[in-house]
Amino acid sequence: MSLPACFANASLEDVTQAIPLLAIDAAALAQYLDRQPARVRQWVAASGFRAEANSCLLIPGEDGAPQAALAGIDDARDPFALAACPFGLPPGIYALGKPGVAGEGLRIELADAILGWGMGAYRFERYRKPARTPARLLLEDARTATAEAFAILKATTLVRDLVNTPTQDMGPAELEAVALRLANAYGGEVVTTVGDELLDENFPVIHAVGRASHRAPRLVALHWGDLAHPHVVVAGKGVCFDTGGLNIKTGDGMRLMKKDMGGAAHALGLAQLVMATKLPIRLTVLIPAVENAIAGNAFRPGDVLVSRAGISVEVDNTDAEGRLVLCDALAYAVEMQPELVLDFATLTGAARVALGPELPALFCNDEGLAGDLLAASVRVRDPLWRMPLWKPYRNYLKSAIADTANSGASRMAGAITAALYLQRFVPDGLPWAHLDTYAWNDRDRPGHPAGGEALGLRAVHALLKQRFAGG
Repeated sequence: MSLPACFANASLEDVTQAIPLLAIDAAALAQYLDRQPARVRQWVAASGFRAEANSCLLIPGEDGAPQAALAGIDDARDPFALAACPFGLPPGIYALGKPGVAGEGLRIELADAILGWGMGAYRFERYRKPARTPARLLLEDARTATAEAFAILKATTLVRDLVNTPTQDMGPAELEAVALRLANAYGGEVVTTVGDELLDENFPVIHAVGRASHRAPRLVALHWGDLAHPHVVVAGKGVCFDTGGLNIKTGDGMRLMKKDMGGAAHALGLAQLVMATKLPIRLTVLIPAVENAIAGNAFRPGDVLVSRAGISVEVDNTDAEGRLVLCDALAYAVEMQPELVLDFATLTGAARVALGPELPALFCNDEGLAGDLLAASVRVRDPLWRMPLWKPYRNYLKSAIADTANSGASRMAGAITAALYLQRFVPDGLPWAHLDTYAWNDRDRPGHPAGGEALGLRAVHALLKQRFAGG
């Protein structure tokens, strides 16, 4: 197995000088110090190390060379328990729980160690060289590492890389190229509808939103899996840049809009994860990929767009474009009669006002599905928070001339009204979940560097695994 650079494989490298690493909390630290000579106790005391979460300490031996390293944690079952280590410790190779060290650290499951260490080591390096290399975690035998842990790490890295990449290098065609790469790697197929073909194939709203850009809008459909398996459709909002259209955003509001394709990044990351872990499902991923640009042919406030589903939509605000491209994708998903429909979207600022940057808002039309998703999110510690599909708020989307509007004058319940708009395109009885995710870290935290982020990805994968693979 080829390992990421932040890991060392004992079977391939000389790791005789690997530094023992103990994961330790306050109680374990006291036990550890009881077994140490006075110089070690004095060193730990002088450093102020108290085994607080995300703290690290290198302990020198009598000759000044590293003798051991300590990683402070709160919870050994937290998959991010070791996330501070790759850059909190000096470069080198570290062996977790290496035998022969006086004192015992807390047990960290191998899958959690891989996930936390790998996510903590992540840096987006496409446009500049890293300031330093991360510390490396020794795996005594890479075959003992769970394939799923590495698959989750790889999928998370994909999401982060896609979201972090500026639109100049991540437009609709580049999103399509990612889908093609995944299909080639895992035996899938991609069908793409581009430009005016969207009108011919009845995806009029996707075309309307993306037609003002010099980069042609498209619907990318990735298909994978056995036709005999349960069919799951995942849609991801692929607005590669959002100016707001003619309802133009402010400069501050536009600054991070390269990340408005975060829903598509999540859908593609989930596809890679599903395929890598060989879940017994038939998967379709739909990416409506557009730029919401400004030109003479841009769609306008007040226009009425007739969607693929035949539902007419009055454009109240051209900056509510994500729900527009998704409505055609969801209508197409419904036509396939799948067992389950999911969508990811960086849809509303209102969800962030309500829940902040770290909690994706979950909307779901099926109580069993909602319960299973929330249970999965707790199990893998990838939090979601359920929000209501409160039907009376549909009044906020009334139009005097069309079946619905895409937005309304009121600023109340913005995340809910957006979800209610999408729900209109999913019939009752078809289980559907919508994740309104930020796809971004505003600040650096161990394992969560500032920039693109996968939020809800592990929870949804765990849900699919539990539902369709019994685990």
